[in-house]
Amino acid sequence: MALKSSTNILTGRKLWIPRMTYIGARFMAAAFRALGIDASPTPESNADTLELGGLYTSGEECYPEKVTMGDFLRIVKSPDFDRDAHAFFMPTAEGPCRFGQYAPYLRQVLDEMGYDDVPVISPTSKNSYDGLGQHGVDIMRQMWRGLVCSDILRKMLLRTRPYEAEPGVADAAFEQSMEIVEAVMADPTLSSKGRMAALIDSMIRVRDIFRAVPARYVKGRPLIGVVGEIFCRLNTFSNYDAVRKIEAHGGEAWISDVSEWVWYTNWSQQSLLKRDGKTFTLSMVGTIMKNAMQRREEHKLLAPFHDDFIGYEEPHDIYAEVLKPAWPYLPADGALGEMTLSVGKSVYLHDRGVDGIIDISPFSCMNGIVSEAVYHTVAADHDGIPIRNFYFDASSSNMERDLDIFMELAAGYQKRKKKKRHYPPCFGA
Repeated sequence: MALKSSTNILTGRKLWIPRMTYIGARFMAAAFRALGIDASPTPESNADTLELGGLYTSGEECYPEKVTMGDFLRIVKSPDFDRDAHAFFMPTAEGPCRFGQYAPYLRQVLDEMGYDDVPVISPTSKNSYDGLGQHGVDIMRQMWRGLVCSDILRKMLLRTRPYEAEPGVADAAFEQSMEIVEAVMADPTLSSKGRMAALIDSMIRVRDIFRAVPARYVKGRPLIGVVGEIFCRLNTFSNYDAVRKIEAHGGEAWISDVSEWVWYTNWSQQSLLKRDGKTFTLSMVGTIMKNAMQRREEHKLLAPFHDDFIGYEEPHDIYAEVLKPAWPYLPADGALGEMTLSVGKSVYLHDRGVDGIIDISPFSCMNGIVSEAVYHTVAADHDGIPIRNFYFDASSSNMERDLDIFMELAAGYQKRKKKKRHYPPCFGA
């Protein structure tokens, strides 16, 4: 099956996917390959990423822009770059975040470099990322499945790695699991129904691979919720592998996943339709049906992990469980984007018994700054749970300096907290 309509510009080109998460980019690229489009994650970021990103940004942009721009320009600057053989995938979003300018600015830079004929594929959150041409529904459905699978695999990795009996075994299980799911995602012979069935089977295999990792599941390790700007909290290059630093300090991380943003954009799309007087329209019916389909498929892919994720359950209703709790601090009808999710998810994580919350954001990120302004009140209203912002840029972060102190605060809170943590059966009685 080949993409047509507006996406026929990709014929004969490799589509480069930014590494917001490595696993997510791999699965997204696999979804494109299943539809006949050559696609791959951008190469692993390095010092050249920051050098090129710095050369083509002014310093006013946020850190993720520098990283994504640098990774794309490393491809453009490579000796064998062929303008007719490459394209770039850069989604965008509505709202106040500077992320909305990434794709237009990439387009501007490419034009100024003389590559105005190199495509930038840029679906938007305003239509819940449906703008991918005639087969947009197909590719979005496959990418949704890949996104859910990537969130599950990451969750299993972070639930397992702090307890592994031998260093590196959980990471090896993660890599093996990625390969299994990626093969299903990229298979061009599978129908949509057949791919879903194969993905469910692959998730059972993944579950068993992680369950087989030798581990000592001992209760009492501080559980740290990780929220914040979506790219910086999930891109290990940007945050200097922050989760591993939490683990090295004796903690376990529960990081907000990518699908959270999809549920938010779905809610936002419906909210905008209501605001515009389009409650009883085909557009509203379509968004409701899409949301229901995504929820059904997520449930099927999550089902094999029911016992593994006891105590790690993600919100089922983004409005009732995340946006509504955030409303007294940052109402979602006025404070748009990740700031509302970060605050609401902090309340959600508190209620699940985490021992502290870390907000990871780029230096000067508006979402991080606004969230930090209300975190003191959020903490005071929720048993004094420690909440700490950590900011990252191209040269440094404040995490190395302050993580020791934060983990001591989390250990102290753990002893007095009112909301107790629930554990999966593997932790024993």
